[in-house]
Amino acid sequence: MDTASQAIAVIDFGGQYAHLIANRIRRLGVYSDIIPSDAQTNALKAYKGFILSGGPSSVYDTNAPAFNKEILNLGKPLLGLCYGHQLIAATLGGTVVPGSTREYGKAQLRALGQSPVFKGLEPIQTVWMSHGDTVTTLPEGFVRIASTDHCDQAAVEHPGKRIFGFQFHPEVTHTTNGMAMLANFLDICGCGRLWNMKNYLRNAGERIKEKVGDRNVFLLVSGGVDSTVAFALLNRALGEKRVQGLHINNGLMRKDETRGVEEYLKKHNFNNLKIVDATHDFLDKLKDVYDPEKKRRIIGDTFIEVQRRELLNLDLDPEQWMLGQGTIYPDTIESGGTKNAALIKTHHNRVPIIEQMIREGKVIEPLADLYKDEVRELGEELGLAHALVWRHPFPGPGLGVRLLCSSETIPEISKHDRENLDRLASARGFTAETLPIKSVGVQGDFRTYALPVALKGSYDWDAIEAVSTDITNNVKSVNRVVLGLASKAGTIAHVAHAYTTPQRLSVLREADAVVTAFLQEKKLYDQIWQMPVVLIPVSSNTEEESIVLRPVSSSEAMTASFFRIPFDLLSELTSRIMAIPGVSAVYYDVTHKPPGTIEWE
Repeated sequence: MDTASQAIAVIDFGGQYAHLIANRIRRLGVYSDIIPSDAQTNALKAYKGFILSGGPSSVYDTNAPAFNKEILNLGKPLLGLCYGHQLIAATLGGTVVPGSTREYGKAQLRALGQSPVFKGLEPIQTVWMSHGDTVTTLPEGFVRIASTDHCDQAAVEHPGKRIFGFQFHPEVTHTTNGMAMLANFLDICGCGRLWNMKNYLRNAGERIKEKVGDRNVFLLVSGGVDSTVAFALLNRALGEKRVQGLHINNGLMRKDETRGVEEYLKKHNFNNLKIVDATHDFLDKLKDVYDPEKKRRIIGDTFIEVQRRELLNLDLDPEQWMLGQGTIYPDTIESGGTKNAALIKTHHNRVPIIEQMIREGKVIEPLADLYKDEVRELGEELGLAHALVWRHPFPGPGLGVRLLCSSETIPEISKHDRENLDRLASARGFTAETLPIKSVGVQGDFRTYALPVALKGSYDWDAIEAVSTDITNNVKSVNRVVLGLASKAGTIAHVAHAYTTPQRLSVLREADAVVTAFLQEKKLYDQIWQMPVVLIPVSSNTEEESIVLRPVSSSEAMTASFFRIPFDLLSELTSRIMAIPGVSAVYYDVTHKPPGTIEWE
């Protein structure tokens, strides 16, 4: 497309934010590509500028990603972020060492002098840090342009070569003016602003036709935003006769979800949709499984088994029907989908059997280059109804990743972590107890599988946010913090051995339905990006379990902040949930992403 001549290349070193950087550049109206770190020089010359991503490695690791150093000699503007910042310094003769303090969270950046990359900004800025290593000495020709309390070389510049390095992440929303910094860099690159979803849609049909050829598409349709937009896009490009939508009730759906999806889509003229009830296929295979990665893989594999069975039932030739999926960028990056990325969690549409089909050219994912905000914008360009485009995201595995399972007793945290936890909590007027379960998170660029901590104390959102950040930054064995809202008993007694059962799913479905109805009743639904409701096998008795509420604000799902529901409304919601049979306690997740993923598994 015409945008290619104005493009920025994001050089991928495996950071969980690599695609987020690309998304941010696109939101500023400039097309961006993700390029492997060892890309050949000829492949780089067409770009207007380069951004070196963060990554899970250290520059002094023997297995650090290969890097084409010629990028430093192309005379194009260059911006290194986190690992990319360190790599530029180390490659050109500076020094990088492990930091005395690992920084995860917000920091105050102080600009030193004038730099075009900070044009129009105040001298003190809130930025987001996520690093362990740090640059201590600069290469020849570089100057320091900003610092924080824990990082002297927080931003650097080589004025003559237009090379910049940030230790912080301007691409995440927690960096208050990160978009302005990136916009300044695009101006330095001389980029025009040509990228938008209208242009994307203009070319999408031809790309789909080229990929599909004379085959047809059998699309898995959950009824969520991504699969619905993919369904509409494929129908537009190929026509309904060449697209077959398949909604699989996997037994892990929300209350009345399948019936609602069928009515919803037919009302909006999706007539090529088949509904299949495969509850037993999924639940039978999940009945003795507690590990979240195994659950995701089983769910992903079973979707394909059911899809293939339905192809045969419909007497369709598998060689003539590609698998269609509503995969978007975050699904691929958290599954280790870029060359150097660390696995955070395997998405159901990135299990090995699907990866093999992708390699064989049997899968089409028309949204795989887009983030959620772009998908929604594309849905609006396609003319989809507001209610379809702005539904809360719902994971493909359904309630399967919101029903935590356990077959073991989780060991206590170390004495050092216990003392540290007590000190940090009490300093802000809270008490803290670890919950005897584990949840998935991400710190730096690595997956964590660690303990949540439950707080008790004052209902003050600022204090709660501060202590949550203190704990996740400083207590290694903790990656998530929740606030205790209500409990039928004062202490946490034990974690129950629990698996995926119809009975547990019934409790979770009811709680989820109560929460959704409440959000709509109180006009909160459109204010909140997503609000997973999670059932955890933690209780003071053997008959009941606990509910965790996880409301978040986000725009693209790669980063998120917990949403602050007013406490008077929260009290009313908690009372409704506590009235559900089988619920003994309610918690409220007060963890940002990172370090906590949006979903608990």
